[in-house]
Amino acid sequence: MDQTASRSSVPDPSRAPKKRMFVLEDGRNVAFVFFLLVILFGLWGFCNGMIDVMDKHFQEVLHLTLAQSAKVQTAHYFGYLLMAFPAGWLATKLGYKGGIITGLLMVAVGGFWFIPATQIASFWAFLVGVCIIAAGLTFLETIANPYTTVLGPLEYSATRINLAQSCNGIGLVFGPLVGAKFFYARNAEGASTGSETLWIPYVFIAVVVIALAVIFTFAKMPDVKMEDDYHLDDPTPNATPKHSFWKHPHFVMAVVAQFLYVAAQAGVWSYFINYMTTQTPAVPASWEESLRGGPGFLQGLFETKNGMLTFSDRGASTLASFGFICFLTGRFTGSAILKKAAAHRVLGLYGALNVVACLLVFLKLGWISVGSVFVSYFLMSIMFPTIFALGIFGLGEQAKKASSFIVMAIFGGAVVPKIMGSVGDSYGMSRAFIVPMACFAVVGAYGYLWPRLSGHEAMHGVSTTGGH
Repeated sequence: MDQTASRSSVPDPSRAPKKRMFVLEDGRNVAFVFFLLVILFGLWGFCNGMIDVMDKHFQEVLHLTLAQSAKVQTAHYFGYLLMAFPAGWLATKLGYKGGIITGLLMVAVGGFWFIPATQIASFWAFLVGVCIIAAGLTFLETIANPYTTVLGPLEYSATRINLAQSCNGIGLVFGPLVGAKFFYARNAEGASTGSETLWIPYVFIAVVVIALAVIFTFAKMPDVKMEDDYHLDDPTPNATPKHSFWKHPHFVMAVVAQFLYVAAQAGVWSYFINYMTTQTPAVPASWEESLRGGPGFLQGLFETKNGMLTFSDRGASTLASFGFICFLTGRFTGSAILKKAAAHRVLGLYGALNVVACLLVFLKLGWISVGSVFVSYFLMSIMFPTIFALGIFGLGEQAKKASSFIVMAIFGGAVVPKIMGSVGDSYGMSRAFIVPMACFAVVGAYGYLWPRLSGHEAMHGVSTTGGH
């Protein structure tokens, strides 16, 4: 009798309740909170998608070189550099909700600024609006990214952040389409009116984010703490060396990897239109004929330059949306892959494959190179969220501050596009892909080296009690 009782008291692992992706340890279901965060991811994806077609607009209207038009990206990413640390500090003081509402209100201010900027009609005025919006988005990214990783079981953290970033991909798909409609608008005489209509989508964004701020004000958002795997929250005086997240190589290298990833991403996305309008082979006349009578957004995709049929600026903008569809597909499939495979291995593999894709673009192999650009979009899909999740792994409450530095690393997008543009001005856009190729090599190396840097075999299913 006693032996039976003893055996029955041993817990049976097979009968343990299955962990659910959006249920906390105390049983609270946070699926609605995650849904609200997903909307935020879509919002900044939409804004970033429009930024990437704005460069070419200013090149045409203001007769700027590739390197000069990169100031749009500089202004955008300067906003991230300027506000990333304040955003992390505010998240620590006010919690996730307060930081998100602050960010939304800043985006609204930036959106409404485009009304007077249109009247000023100077390059600097538009850059100010871009910077203000980016500063607001910094609050959202600094807070929403780590928040998704704690809204449920640890082993699903990379899956959750990739799933949320999938909605970011949806915003990226529609951003270029809206940007093309308003930035490349023309009047009846064929003259560009983009500078006069550029404010419309930004004011729409401002109205939407104000509504979201109201919703977040009344939403119940649990202030969940991340696992303190490295005892960074330990108040013991003799634990001082472990209190700084800068003491942990997996975080430090995540900042470096994120800087270079965003640098590569911004370069590829910023000059996508330039690449498609200058580096592609001649488009077969049958393509244009097959699109006659089709949907309106498929009209005007091609134009004749130097006796050769090629993609127009508007056509290349439409193709950018297809590129983001590849990116979005990569996000959804990546979320599924990350449920089964270790996050660092997936990151390492995608980084290595993207080096190959950029090399094929660099070699100017005709349509093979063109297709490789879209492959690069697909392979970039899981990099930002996976680097983020790997970087803040096990940092406890200090993950809020640590995440601000990873978001600050987004400033890489302000640096490398100018370098890539300079290479493109001198040697052509195909050759400029050697710059993102080098960046992806470092990202892939970070993925493969993460176990050695963190002291853990993998992020999913890892024990959170064995920090070093």
